[in-house]
Amino acid sequence: MSKSIKSKQNVKLAQLPELERSARRLEPGKEQRDRWNAAVQGYADRFIDDIYALNAYDPIQKTATPALPIPEEGRSMEGLLQRLEEDVDRQGLNPASGGHLGYVPGGGLFPTALGDYLAAITNRYAGLFFANPGAVRMENELLRWMCRMVGYPEGSLGNLASGGSIANLIAITTARDAKGIKAQEVPRAVIYLTQQVHHCVQKALRIAGLGEAVIRYIPMDEGFRMRADALREQLAADQAEGFRPFLLVASAGTTDTGAIDPLSKLADLAEAYQMWYHVDAAYGGFFMLVEEMRHKFAGIERSDSIAIDPHKGLFLSYGLGAVLMKDVKAQYESHFYKANYMQDAQKDWEEWSAADLSPELTKHFRGLRMWLPLQLFGLSPFRDALREKALLCRYFYQKVQELGFETGPEPELSILTFRYPEARGGSDQLNAALVDAIRQDGRVFLSSTQIGGQFWIRLAVLSFRTHRQEIDRCLSILGEQLGRLK
Repeated sequence: MSKSIKSKQNVKLAQLPELERSARRLEPGKEQRDRWNAAVQGYADRFIDDIYALNAYDPIQKTATPALPIPEEGRSMEGLLQRLEEDVDRQGLNPASGGHLGYVPGGGLFPTALGDYLAAITNRYAGLFFANPGAVRMENELLRWMCRMVGYPEGSLGNLASGGSIANLIAITTARDAKGIKAQEVPRAVIYLTQQVHHCVQKALRIAGLGEAVIRYIPMDEGFRMRADALREQLAADQAEGFRPFLLVASAGTTDTGAIDPLSKLADLAEAYQMWYHVDAAYGGFFMLVEEMRHKFAGIERSDSIAIDPHKGLFLSYGLGAVLMKDVKAQYESHFYKANYMQDAQKDWEEWSAADLSPELTKHFRGLRMWLPLQLFGLSPFRDALREKALLCRYFYQKVQELGFETGPEPELSILTFRYPEARGGSDQLNAALVDAIRQDGRVFLSSTQIGGQFWIRLAVLSFRTHRQEIDRCLSILGEQLGRLK
């Protein structure tokens, strides 16, 4: 090695002590951690303590201060929390509010945040058994518990995903490969669903390379449930014309109306035509925990795969969905890929690894946000909360009719649609104005949808903080605003 090269290396090495001192600022000491923890805990406590007084929706401030640029030197935690409150937590939709009665409400159970905190502090990698057997065992046991809940046999598994979108994508990709649908066969492959299926299913079909498959939208009954007789006729016609029935997607709780398709009758047809049978139960699935509601889901256990969202029906914070799968080997064949640099990770094989069963390789320990609340609370309060939400929806269904509104189908779970039937200038315009007025009021939040070309207002009761007082407040505000707008 020449003297000049050696000299340059020594100069660079001489920088290490100074660089180390600066880099060690990324490892705050206990005193600083205590200050930051106290500030963040104080912010969280104030938010939770005030939650029932906070709006479900705050108007967006168009003149809001621009987002903070990334500084060269750090800012104070207190100043950053103030900006968080002003720019994030006091504008737009507040999914933590019990007045959030639109879309499908998010959760936000307190122990969920503690689970995320612990997972982030320890930075455990949950993608491969080799890397963290405890995390993989824990997540797989959560999946097996959900499989038992829906009636799947021993040996079923799936994956803890970021939400229903990825859960549906994993299922559809597995279905494509398990049924041997190659690129040249896609134009003759047929997929059956209804117009009420969640739009993430449509996205998953496109992403999975099935955008050019034949999509059959099966007619629905008056309750917006897929008609099994219409599906039977369509299947026979498609088979007679040389098409290949391949995938049937049913819903167990649609987003628009909360409808549950006739799952058992559809299972009969899926078996008769050797289709992959997938059920999107992202919203509705956990109502199976309520014993008197289980019969509504009869036949779901005969499906091949299910999408279900713990961040909906278990009231957890956003970011945790699940796909449940009977044929884990088929799931593995669709998602496994062996890389040379991962050869050490293949030495231990006690459990299926999430990285081999999903598109994700970088897999954080998201299961801890589910495991901790379930262990701390037990199942009983979850069951009772779900039972309460269903009863509150039926209560609203009765009371809103007394205000003169017409309603959609009687709710099966905790979602319903309603609208004011007659008004000068048109009912759609009045109902749209009503939704806007409620949003501007802010105390509760309702969403809307289009069904059969008509404007309908939606009520979705699924926040663990929604109780009778929130429903009564919503009814009162509806009456006030309706009187003002009529």
